[in-house]
Amino acid sequence: MSADQITHITSAAQYDALLRSHAVVVTDFWATWCGPCRAIAPLYEQLAAALARPGRIAFCKIDTDAQKPLAQHHNISAMPTFTIHKQGREVKRVQGADGKRLSDMVKMIAAEADSLTAGEGGGSSSGSGGAWTARAPPRGYSDVSGEVDAQGLDLMNGDMDAGAGPRVLFDAAAPSGLGAGGTAKGKGKAAAEGAARDWVESDTDDQLMLYVPFQAVLKIHTLQLTSLPPFADDADDEVMRPRTLHLYVNHAHNLGFEEAADMEPTQKVELGKDDWDSETGTAVVELRFVRFQKVSSLVVFVVDGDGDGDKVRLDRLRIIGDTGEKKAMGKLEKIGDEQGE
Repeated sequence: MSADQITHITSAAQYDALLRSHAVVVTDFWATWCGPCRAIAPLYEQLAAALARPGRIAFCKIDTDAQKPLAQHHNISAMPTFTIHKQGREVKRVQGADGKRLSDMVKMIAAEADSLTAGEGGGSSSGSGGAWTARAPPRGYSDVSGEVDAQGLDLMNGDMDAGAGPRVLFDAAAPSGLGAGGTAKGKGKAAAEGAARDWVESDTDDQLMLYVPFQAVLKIHTLQLTSLPPFADDADDEVMRPRTLHLYVNHAHNLGFEEAADMEPTQKVELGKDDWDSETGTAVVELRFVRFQKVSSLVVFVVDGDGDGDKVRLDRLRIIGDTGEKKAMGKLEKIGDEQGE
């Protein structure tokens, strides 16, 4: 029967295991009192019967009354809500009993599933719907860069003529400095005259101050910091990779340089030449995990660069960890064509 293809979630641990063990997970957040939920249930069962594949595509249902913490965690504010997770990260959402939209969306994602893997041992790979990452996250963690509140990003001492704004650091695409071959070999590139730049450079000296607010409270395990400076003929003009980082958590706004200098950071990081992967130009920053358990914002202070140049360059920043509680949740309501709504 088609209903046999649907997993009824009874705990957060069960749902997490399903997300880790399947490339695609389709979820129906519903409630027994919701008429539109009952009306669209037969279509959902038909989709599950046609498209579910063990270890590849899973369909499940979550009763929001019985699993309120899960509903809150996933910011469910209307009934029914359908979500699609790919490689452990939400990529699509449909609110309401819109059968055509749900069917089209699920079939489209299912068609892509053949090119996805569930990950060895059930681990997630790149997050944010397939965003580029330099290295697969450790088992049990995923790329949570999709939780960055892009509107709240703030960069101090960035050279807008030499690079782009801070949003580019979280671009889903691979950095252009890797080139067509997809590897750095220590040789990033400078943009041609008039070409779009997809990195950040400092302005008056080799310091940068990046403020990163999140849409959810995160547990941050590691940072993946990509820097692809080009080789320069004139050493005085050389763009450098970061050397010293100071990290601060849970501030309501960006710190000033003087303020940061007088404040003890949550963690200090020293990066050497051997920390930068020659293939991807990326350093993996291991964090003292106990200090990064409930993070609503992160300040990354690049104190200095590695060399005698005048500027530092950042191409990408990936946040690896686990997503906690969303920062806001509205009142649950039902959406659909039921009379009296």
